[in-house]
Amino acid sequence: MRLLPISIAAIIAASSYTLPAHANDQLAANICNYVQADDKNRLRKKLKENRVKLRNIYSSISCNGDSLLRTAFKSGSDKVGTFVAKRLPVSELQAVEADGTSISAWADANGHGASAINSAIKARISGG
Repeated sequence: MRLLPISIAAIIAASSYTLPAHANDQLAANICNYVQADDKNRLRKKLKENRVKLRNIYSSISCNGDSLLRTAFKSGSDKVGTFVAKRLPVSELQAVEADGTSISAWADANGHGASAINSAIKARISGG
């Protein structure tokens, strides 16, 4: 009889380790979808529901191999892109990405230099 509670506790403990990984994957997928759809309200709601701050999870989320800001640029998601840019620390906006460029330099080189997102990034970097 004593073995049964220990077995149940072990099963519960083992299942609790797999749940956060799945929940994190689902959260990342939802965030990517909201960025692509330019749905700032649903993005804000999802972040609030999960009690996470964008600046804490930004570097760990990749949407089809791109950062959230690159995804916003490519999708034409100006509302979400400016929201993301305003929530990130300046050091993250200035950081060099995998291809060796900052997000603003990438935007300039790929025809997004005049976008609202790039304006928000440059304003944050310059302290404005």
